[in-house]
Amino acid sequence: MAHILVVDDEPSFRALLRDILEGAGHGVTEARDGAEALAFLERGTFDLVLTDRQMPKVDGLELVRRIRSRTSPPPVVVLTAHGSIPEAVEAVRLGAADYITKPLPSPQALVDLVATFMPREEEADDFVTGDPATKELLALVDRVAPRDIAVLVTGESGTGKELVARRLHARSPRAKGPFVALNAAALPETLAESELFGAEKGAFTGADQARPGRFEEAAGGTLFLDEVGELPAALQAKLLRVLEERVVRRLGGSRELPVDVRLVAATNRDLSRESGSGAFRQDLFFRLAVVVVNVPPLRERPADVPLLARHFADRLAARHRLPVPVLTDEALSALAGHAWPGNVRELRNVLERAVVVRGGEPIRAADLGLAGSTPSVPSLDRAHREREALLAALRRTGGKRDEAAQLLGISVRTLYYRLKQWGIG
Repeated sequence: MAHILVVDDEPSFRALLRDILEGAGHGVTEARDGAEALAFLERGTFDLVLTDRQMPKVDGLELVRRIRSRTSPPPVVVLTAHGSIPEAVEAVRLGAADYITKPLPSPQALVDLVATFMPREEEADDFVTGDPATKELLALVDRVAPRDIAVLVTGESGTGKELVARRLHARSPRAKGPFVALNAAALPETLAESELFGAEKGAFTGADQARPGRFEEAAGGTLFLDEVGELPAALQAKLLRVLEERVVRRLGGSRELPVDVRLVAATNRDLSRESGSGAFRQDLFFRLAVVVVNVPPLRERPADVPLLARHFADRLAARHRLPVPVLTDEALSALAGHAWPGNVRELRNVLERAVVVRGGEPIRAADLGLAGSTPSVPSLDRAHREREALLAALRRTGGKRDEAAQLLGISVRTLYYRLKQWGIG
């Protein structure tokens, strides 16, 4: 479980957070304000920081800025008052990973949110498959891993592209170095350059000190750049230069800093076609796609569904400290009949809900929350249209999520929820 730094100037609320998080099996360190939190961060490492927005000395937004300036910073979740969504959006813009309202929606809401930032059990394991074609793909990954060349991992959202990237890292000479992951689709265009390449003090409003970018953070290791097809054209050119010359220049800086990083990129788009049409730089595509690994969707390897279901049931029961449940024949039949548009990520989420709801009792088809064994064509069409609408809104607003939410007529919170549902960002 995780070691979490809880930062709040209200002792009673800190105690509440401690009780909830320790009850979920996490370790908790309490800080009374941002200044004390920074002192703790100097002395130890944390898997997650949970901080109030309004505090004396160093407030939550300033704490986010200072944590993000550190090398390999932990994710930060900001507690913000009901009705203060603009503050929450500002926190995310500054680098917060997410936010949650205060008072808490429920204790379980906090536990569930924290769980999204913890290393998933399957990330520590080999790619679970019995499918012959997928095993051949993994054999290719293992052959390529020791070679310090760029790899482009392609496939639909939720297929396990990051898991392939982690396998490449773990089986490479860089395995003892850092593995740094960054989702390009989640980067506002105004912050993308500084996130990748770093920024010098004064480079933009709020840059009160120099900060390394993700390339510098990944030195000696692997940088996993997910959804690389979402990078704006200007940044594509700068990324190409970094890959060719092995140096970065921070935003607002004049010095070129050498970087020793292996880049593994991923996309759910057809970059070969887009590079041919000019929608993506062709020279960058060739530089990224020295080796292409295409991860098949779950519907193309149906024999993996029961294998993965049992794997997730075992792991998730252990995670939630519950007895391992039996998957009934009717449950397995329902799983086999589902189309899995969200792929392995969707299967995992379905199993986690069922494991928790059943509390160790046998899992039945009704516990899976699937609308019948096979979703209707109209329901799949609606789901596809929703996902495309989300992507279109993000493209129109240049990745600015608050503007995309306004365009779609939904709240920012709802937008974040739907993006997570679809594995976008």
